[in-house]
Amino acid sequence: MAIDILIKNAICVSHNGTDATDVAIKDDIIVAIGHLENVDAEEVIDAKGLHLMPGVIDTQVHFREPGAEAKEDLESGSRAAVMGGVTAVFEMPNTNPSTTTAKALNDKVKRGTNHMWCDFAFYMGASKKNAKNLHKLERLPGCCGVKIFMGSSTGDLLVADDQTLADILSKGTRRIAIHAEDEACLLVRKHLSEEGGVGQHPVWRDAKTAYLATERILDIARRTGRRIHVLHVTTEDEMALLAAYKDVASVEVTPQHLTLSAPECYEELGTYAQMNPPIRDEAERIGLWKALNVGIVDVLGSDHAPHEKEMKALPYPKSPSGMPGVQTMLSLMLDQVNKGVLSMERLVDLTSAGPARLFNIAGKGRLAVGYDADLTFVDLKRKWTIEEDWLQSKCGWSPFTGRQITGKPVGTFVRGKKVMWEGELADEATGQPIRFQDTLMG
Repeated sequence: MAIDILIKNAICVSHNGTDATDVAIKDDIIVAIGHLENVDAEEVIDAKGLHLMPGVIDTQVHFREPGAEAKEDLESGSRAAVMGGVTAVFEMPNTNPSTTTAKALNDKVKRGTNHMWCDFAFYMGASKKNAKNLHKLERLPGCCGVKIFMGSSTGDLLVADDQTLADILSKGTRRIAIHAEDEACLLVRKHLSEEGGVGQHPVWRDAKTAYLATERILDIARRTGRRIHVLHVTTEDEMALLAAYKDVASVEVTPQHLTLSAPECYEELGTYAQMNPPIRDEAERIGLWKALNVGIVDVLGSDHAPHEKEMKALPYPKSPSGMPGVQTMLSLMLDQVNKGVLSMERLVDLTSAGPARLFNIAGKGRLAVGYDADLTFVDLKRKWTIEEDWLQSKCGWSPFTGRQITGKPVGTFVRGKKVMWEGELADEATGQPIRFQDTLMG
């Protein structure tokens, strides 16, 4: 058998468990897995001592292009992604212009093709203006589904009333991603953000604000029979509620909410710890881990949302919410594996198999014959420190700078192409739109 790449002696983490084995790649596809002998390969990689995962898929990033390229763009954001072991991303619609039309989506797809380092798809943003057409827009090439902001957002990307939410959920078939914060609560409590500094952020956007929105959208999802995906869940009470709605709702958590807690993060990081929904107290953080361990959580997402340092340094509440995370997501979770609170098999389910399953991604998410050769190599025992000179995001900072980590992504393959190896990028970017089983025929 003549192949392009033979990976030898990798510790493969797959649907079969964890086992040292070989992987063969030809024409961008995995063509054989096992103890492979007498194979004629153009390139042989000895991965002894490295764990090999299906390529990590980050289903929530904000790469800011078009409209805010000073913060990030598709090239720099995807460069950060592959440096962190991520092979595919779903990018959010709150750009300028917002991704609410076929024209805006097509523009993003054109910008990303052979310019982004990883593969990609874009959410179509829901608004009152496009609500009647979302069931058509969600089926366009390069679209991963619909995104609804129930709480304050940019432009016209706010859908706060139950009637419009029900109208959107009642037409269409693809899973809808939800930012669940109750707009009425945010408006009534806005004065709380204007006293006491950034430590007031989780006071203003309190647990009840999140719970009420989640409760509302779950009720609408059940009544309409529409699948939803609740993003960046932050409270134990929400997790208990979501557990009763797994027929219609999937659940995301972020590494930030799993590894940071208030008030310490605000005391240490100030406005650099500010994001929506907020980092909450230690009891809520522990509650998120409980939900993850019993299976309520379906996926990890980074919610990568960079801002320039000078903007983040503004006094609260003038400072913008959001922090970078696509490059550090996997490393933070590998550290948790080494601490014994997460297994490698569960990590793979959260970062590749889970996203592929929820969003019906075609040909990705499994380390299996016939699938795209999207691969993430990690050195599970490497001890290192996150430093700014490793970061690729234009914003140039991370809330985790200076953190000592055990476990590091050292190689990223996208459709059989080695786009990152030991911190070195390939010569050119070859990112392509992700294909979805729901829309293979458009």
